[in-house]
Amino acid sequence: MISEKRHSLAHLLGDAIIKLKPSALLTIGPAVENGFYYDVDLQGETLSLDDLPKLTEIMKTTIATWSTFTPTTLTTTEAEELFKNNKYKLELIADIAKNGEAITTYTSGEFTDLCKGGHVENMNQIENDSWVLDRISGAYWRGNENNTMLTRVYGIAFDTKDELDTFLSNRELAKERDHRKLGKELGLFVFSDLVGSGLPLYTPKGSYLRNKIADFSRELNQECGYLEVNTPNMNKAELFKVSGHYDKYKEDMFEVHSHYSDDEFFLKPMNCPQHTQIFASEPRSYRDLPIKYADFAMLYRDERPGELSGLTRARAFAQDDGHAFCTEDQLEDEFILVLNAIKKALTTYGFKYHIRLSLHDPAEKEKYLGDASVWEKAEGLLRKLLEKLEIPFVEGIGEAAFYGPKMDIMAVDALGREWQISTIQVDFNQPVRFKLEYKDKDGQLKTPIMIHRALIGSLERFMALAIEHYGGAFPLWMSPTHAAIIPVGESHKEFAEGIQKQMRAAGMNVELLMDDSLGKRIRQAKTEKTPYAIVVGDKEMESGKLTIELRTGDKQEMAADEFVQHVQNLISTRSREL
Repeated sequence: MISEKRHSLAHLLGDAIIKLKPSALLTIGPAVENGFYYDVDLQGETLSLDDLPKLTEIMKTTIATWSTFTPTTLTTTEAEELFKNNKYKLELIADIAKNGEAITTYTSGEFTDLCKGGHVENMNQIENDSWVLDRISGAYWRGNENNTMLTRVYGIAFDTKDELDTFLSNRELAKERDHRKLGKELGLFVFSDLVGSGLPLYTPKGSYLRNKIADFSRELNQECGYLEVNTPNMNKAELFKVSGHYDKYKEDMFEVHSHYSDDEFFLKPMNCPQHTQIFASEPRSYRDLPIKYADFAMLYRDERPGELSGLTRARAFAQDDGHAFCTEDQLEDEFILVLNAIKKALTTYGFKYHIRLSLHDPAEKEKYLGDASVWEKAEGLLRKLLEKLEIPFVEGIGEAAFYGPKMDIMAVDALGREWQISTIQVDFNQPVRFKLEYKDKDGQLKTPIMIHRALIGSLERFMALAIEHYGGAFPLWMSPTHAAIIPVGESHKEFAEGIQKQMRAAGMNVELLMDDSLGKRIRQAKTEKTPYAIVVGDKEMESGKLTIELRTGDKQEMAADEFVQHVQNLISTRSREL
């Protein structure tokens, strides 16, 4: 229903643009996540943010005069005559006719647009305060940078005003929590023009946080029986030609040149082809299966400069990657193991989640490896497994990897945003392409099934997500600094250093803040979202008890030994409490 509302509002926006800029040429106006937009060629005129209130007023005036959307089916000739002055619509009409599809328009009020449908039954179903025009940007016609640059007007729309207000509030909060902003303020990572765009450099604090994420995944890997391997960052092109990456993924890979070899090399975008070679390095029996490898090697993808976005879209990253080689009979048990590990991870981190069954798009067969029967079998196995385990899921057509379908775990953060992080994929293609074999009970050589899985995915992307999810106030076990000790004056420094030494010996990360005024040092600890601030003065030296202020504002009083034990217990259990 919300999609129909958003699509209907896109029509209303298109009509308003034409009323404000009569010479403009409309192109497409779809519903999208959280709202809608319309792309328009203004033919020399301009639209600015100052025009959004004008467009809004036109839309709110017009919506009262619209009721339903009336469809009309046209011949190609009729459609071309109707849109004869709009080259963009004529191009769309030609494509629709070429595909043998019906050409339809929808009319409401005096506005008629080329459209396949999907609107509200009556415009009075849309509350006037449930939507807002949001921003203006540029967009190439059909997303091709060689085409005309159009003007895109965005709108946001929900079913109710409350939902809209919540979204807008969360979006403002997201700006405050932006991992690029907090990462700099908290001293976690930097980027350097000399190093290159999309190549993050981690400070000691950032490395500590990243390592904590990786260490937790390592523990989960061990619980699932995955053994860690280490593989090189670059490989000969032949490896990727066999895997299919060369044909399907080459434009996203970095090429490497040698001074001493004529071989073609690439930095690897994924670990799976190399793991097949470890499996293939010796004869395998059914008794050996499942064989499971985990890998935290760096991966590299040649992202376009305009698509880079801090740690969420980087050119260098690592994954808590893993691959299992198993029989079909073992598939269910392996999936359950990984699903339980993912559930444990996301519960510990404090994320809600749901599952998407990501399938291939039969209309775009050229994007995928293997024939239809292979995909039918693989997708059928995943769907049956989810149904057998009574796990609710939604389907995502076209979201599969090029070698196989996958079960994507969609995490929802503290701001209500959805992220695809964890994944489990079944692959019948690469084992065949690499001629992987094992000897079965009957003595026959058979091909194993390959499971690709990531528990939280890219360490970089998850670190960015964690920064924004927690707003920089990390759970104690992840926090790069556990406590800040703040001596009131120089006479308290030696006592404070003794406490710091004791806590560090117990494995705590403790900073001693001496520079600047007492007030500024206390504010520094709060700004850096340090879990505990311990101010040491005469009272503490005399009593031997510490006054500990939590970043929540609460205060506790306890002896140093007692405090250390408390912190160790929270860290060992990965508690989100303080």
